[in-house]
Amino acid sequence: MALIKSVRGFSPKIGKNVFLADNATIIGDTEIGDDCSIWFNAVLRGDVNSIRIGNKVNIQDGSVLHTLYQKSTIEIGNNVSIGHNVTIHGAKIEDNVLIGIGATVLDHVVVGSNSIVAANSLVLSGTKIEPNSIYAGVPAKKVKDIEPEQTKEMINKIANNYLMYAEWYK
Repeated sequence: MALIKSVRGFSPKIGKNVFLADNATIIGDTEIGDDCSIWFNAVLRGDVNSIRIGNKVNIQDGSVLHTLYQKSTIEIGNNVSIGHNVTIHGAKIEDNVLIGIGATVLDHVVVGSNSIVAANSLVLSGTKIEPNSIYAGVPAKKVKDIEPEQTKEMINKIANNYLMYAEWYK
């Protein structure tokens, strides 16, 4: 069973139809929407500030979400896929986004809707990723604009697949 832990008077809130892997860790001021999945070894550490996750979000194996005390929070919109071994520290991720495997997204970043952050990218603090774009590299830079339909197909496919995968474990 996942580790769900209260801290500083805050207890995690978990929506409907949510899959939590056996060794996922959900701590403190963390809210998870409906139809989400939190995978093996993922850590959502809402001990120093809040983590808010929308609906139909998958946070894949080994990812870590954390914030800065009294300085940053995490907000993740709807229909978002956070790839394996991603670190998100105090950032805002809007709707319909894919964060690629091994990416790092630092404090006060805003990832606009219908965007992709490529695998192993480093998104520096304060970066504003434009909606409908792909960012890649270290540090991450805009690679190109994309049509919302292009990202929607890939992002929806991944998010829908993770809903299916989660059902296998129930």
